[in-house]
Amino acid sequence: MKRTILLFITVLMAVTSWAQGASALDQLKADPRKSYGTDYPYTFTTQPLTKAPKGYKPFYISHYGRHGSRYYWNSQLYQELSNLLTTAHEKQLLTAEGEAFFQKFMAAKDELTAGVSELSDLGWEQHQRIARTMYNNFPEVFKRGGNVLAISSLTGRCVLSMSAFCQELVQCNPKIEIREQSARKTLNGVVPTDNQNPLKRKFRRDTARWEKHKDRFQFDESLRDKVVKRVFTSTDSLPANLHRIGSNLINLYTSLPNIGHEGMMGNLITDDEIAAQWEQSNLNSYSWVFEPQYEMIPILEDIIKKADAVIEGRSDHLSDLRFGHDTCLGPLTVLMGINGADLDPEDPYEVKNCYQNWQTGKASNLQLVFYRSKKVRDFKSVTADDILVKCLLNGVEARLPIATDHFPYYKWSDLRQFYQTRIDKNK
Repeated sequence: MKRTILLFITVLMAVTSWAQGASALDQLKADPRKSYGTDYPYTFTTQPLTKAPKGYKPFYISHYGRHGSRYYWNSQLYQELSNLLTTAHEKQLLTAEGEAFFQKFMAAKDELTAGVSELSDLGWEQHQRIARTMYNNFPEVFKRGGNVLAISSLTGRCVLSMSAFCQELVQCNPKIEIREQSARKTLNGVVPTDNQNPLKRKFRRDTARWEKHKDRFQFDESLRDKVVKRVFTSTDSLPANLHRIGSNLINLYTSLPNIGHEGMMGNLITDDEIAAQWEQSNLNSYSWVFEPQYEMIPILEDIIKKADAVIEGRSDHLSDLRFGHDTCLGPLTVLMGINGADLDPEDPYEVKNCYQNWQTGKASNLQLVFYRSKKVRDFKSVTADDILVKCLLNGVEARLPIATDHFPYYKWSDLRQFYQTRIDKNK
């Protein structure tokens, strides 16, 4: 009973911490670009990390990272906008601002269409810096060198993100040996839903509870119409409907900072306008990551299995690195209940307090940092109190739905048991 009460208090503190001082809406005011959601380019925090309890030092890191910034994920967006803007230009249906946008878009068209779905220079640089930050934050893990395993999705932008990260880690210390793999046999640990995964399994899919209470939320779809009117003097004779045109323009706008073309659209849309629509887009994002959460069980199993192997002395890895997609990292944060992401509120207006879609932006990452008591001399003498774990989400210490006396540190035995129970319950 006492343990149940402590767990409730821990979860309540996670939600309360968002409601106080660092609420989602406060964060948006400080950085409106967070409203780009999964298009948000990675930013590096200056928030200091909590020192480990006396007598503990880090020895192993388990990591999952989304690929870095990229061009838009499919060619349809660029092609539809090219056809639309060209037709409007020829028919003289563009406003002055629309014409300026058309000229800039066409000047960049070859680059955009050639780069579809591929990692941008910014994406490469993000993973370089994340790797160096990880090395600098936890030098005890890497200073003597040793073996690291990195696995990646089969997609090129993930493979290159892995390469950027691993190259930088070796630059930090040439004694580090890294084996990089992008293979069907490792997909279960990085993208278990890939149709090429030979071990792919079926799991149940759940619907977020807020969807049964949509009528409580006031949706506003006016931004699409406003943007269209700023670009075109008339759309009567143009291909595609207004909803599609507006969506394409907004999607292009939020993708541009990832490829170095922020100014392309001028003042046709503003960050403040995107931010004003964020809460409803975040609701849709939550449903999108909540439904497939149990499909990420193989990743969580991989995390536990590889950590066990290191702790028990069956693996000499300093770190296990994984490079995949937001379609995996987002649901994984729900499955693990990071910062209350698994709370599944009924009230649509409460969703923003447990999940923010910018946490799954470009190059977003999860790091579980393992600490061992200095009293441990060999793996056979390890006890439940000897291993602690800290969770970092995008470089910031995160709360887990597990009781602890010394946040942000959790006993590995408690963490492992909690997640193994959740796995067994939902297989």
